[in-house]
Amino acid sequence: MADMRYRLTFIAGLALGYVLGTRAGRERYEKLKKTAREISQNPAVRNTAESAAQQTREVAGKAFHSVSAKVEGKVPDSVADRVRSLRERGNGGDEDDWGTSNT
Repeated sequence: MADMRYRLTFIAGLALGYVLGTRAGRERYEKLKKTAREISQNPAVRNTAESAAQQTREVAGKAFHSVSAKVEGKVPDSVADRVRSLRERGNGGDEDDWGTSNT
């Protein structure tokens, strides 16, 4: 009988620890989520992220044009025609060379 009482006490302790742990974990998760949302909505952070994205697109575009000029004679004509059309189109549109938005 005493053995059963210890088992029930142990199981009750596990259940209580689980409930309290999940509650504390959920509260911490919600706090982290709120902080991340506040940081992402900060104008300084948004401007920095947009600047970094723009610089990345520019560097990627330069690398793309440099590599495509070097390998153009070594690829099939269909690929070379596509590269040439992309190069002629330039970066004037609202989409990058992959058909995605630059936002």
